[in-house]
Amino acid sequence: MVEHGIYNRRFPVEAAGLKDLAGVYYNLMPSELCELAIRRSEAVLTADGALRALTGQHTGRSAKDKFVVCDDKTKDQIWWDNNKAMSPEHFALLKADMLAHAAGRELFVQDLVGGADAENRLPTRVITEYAWHAQFIRNLLIRPERDALEDFEAKLTIINLPSFVADPKRYNCRTETVIACDLENGLVLIGGTSYAGEMKKSVFTALNYLLPARGVMPMHCSANVGDAGDAAVFFGLSGTGKTTLSADPSRTLIGDDEHGWGESGLFNFEGGCYAKTIRLSAEAEPEIYATTKRFGTVLENVVLDANRKPDFDDGSLTENTRCAYPLDYIPNASRTGLAPHPKTIIMLTADAFGVLPPIAKLTPDQAMYHFLSGYTAKVAGTEKGVTEPEATFSTCFGAPFMPRHPTEYGNLLKSLIARHGVQCWLVNTGWTGGAYGAGSRMPIRQTRAMLAEALAGRLAGAEFRVDPNFGFEVPVAVPGVDAAILNPRGTWADATAYDAQAAKLVDMFVANFAKFEDHVDAGVKAASPGMLAAA
Repeated sequence: MVEHGIYNRRFPVEAAGLKDLAGVYYNLMPSELCELAIRRSEAVLTADGALRALTGQHTGRSAKDKFVVCDDKTKDQIWWDNNKAMSPEHFALLKADMLAHAAGRELFVQDLVGGADAENRLPTRVITEYAWHAQFIRNLLIRPERDALEDFEAKLTIINLPSFVADPKRYNCRTETVIACDLENGLVLIGGTSYAGEMKKSVFTALNYLLPARGVMPMHCSANVGDAGDAAVFFGLSGTGKTTLSADPSRTLIGDDEHGWGESGLFNFEGGCYAKTIRLSAEAEPEIYATTKRFGTVLENVVLDANRKPDFDDGSLTENTRCAYPLDYIPNASRTGLAPHPKTIIMLTADAFGVLPPIAKLTPDQAMYHFLSGYTAKVAGTEKGVTEPEATFSTCFGAPFMPRHPTEYGNLLKSLIARHGVQCWLVNTGWTGGAYGAGSRMPIRQTRAMLAEALAGRLAGAEFRVDPNFGFEVPVAVPGVDAAILNPRGTWADATAYDAQAAKLVDMFVANFAKFEDHVDAGVKAASPGMLAAA
């Protein structure tokens, strides 16, 4: 076996059970990884010097093929309504077969870290058969100093073998693709998919399992901080503006996707960004666009023209085109990944029904209610068969990555909000003047103006009215904002039609929240819009 690169001699790959390998590449730098990815025909260089790779049939996460080992420790801690169980015996068999499958292959090892906070970091070793996967995860996680690698001790190991084909009958999995997580023993096995995002989200899943027991809140969110240390958190599902609105040139970006909130404040889980590139433009998102021209950036499933120039408007391979780059490729990004306790929490939604106001102030109970609801809406035409807006509820704004019951995260968030006096806002970046197809998208300049007032702390002292459908407070006026859009009912041509649509959305919230009612206190139950309707 040939060994290359800088590695921890206390960890030869045999320690993970990997034997008879053709070669091992330990902790190679980007220049080496990109060179090997091209030499091995895994990827190509774009005209601008980025690395472009294709993932084949899997152009997104295989959420239905993800399993968690159910053992004596996890059986009472995992939210099994949301997570599929795998027996320890099936996991052991899968592991043995994957290790045997690796024999005779070259593998790439990267020793990295999840979590910028020294007290809550998760040293992670990623072993994969693709050089471009090693470069991807090196961009996404935190990179230790080179002299620290000799003493690196992994608490989580990911073995990622895309060429491994799972046998559903043999391992009791669903398809030939499998993502199996042994959270107690710190091992994730990924097979049958080349989609690199599975590695990133496996680390997030592990942190979501480990941190709540320490009183640390893991969050699927972006975060930034102003010059005065006024940190802000942005929750939101895809398409709500989480990345765009947190990328504010007047504030320092902590991170765009995953963070923890502990005793010392906020900390980024990652050392990079994994941004969508479909219809990316230099005019709308100049910082992200610039990263696609940097060496070491990985472009995933982006179409190239005859001159190898990326065509970000071409979604023929997938709408989920992405770029993965180190955080320091963003000019105003934090170099530490750390920030004080947040002063503001923003919960973003893109309400395609045109019902919710553009901004509303939330009490701690209302914040927990909307956090557990995790609402946004798909617009007509985005998926086959969707002919009118369709509600989407993803609890904690990231249900696929939550191994524990949502109320465990919700109660922790509520406690932190109360302890640190955090002001919470619900911001609708969706439709005004009617539902999708009749109304128009909320003007981003107006949204930014409202956010600026909220983040500066000025909006909390405004005059408010109580929304009759949801019970939260809505400002009557905001500097720089057209007062008309603050009252969504008044923006509709037919107020009666608005009332009918609002009642419909309230019913959706109530029906979705029914599964949480036995797990929350009276205050959170009272935050339900259904309680207003009953009153």
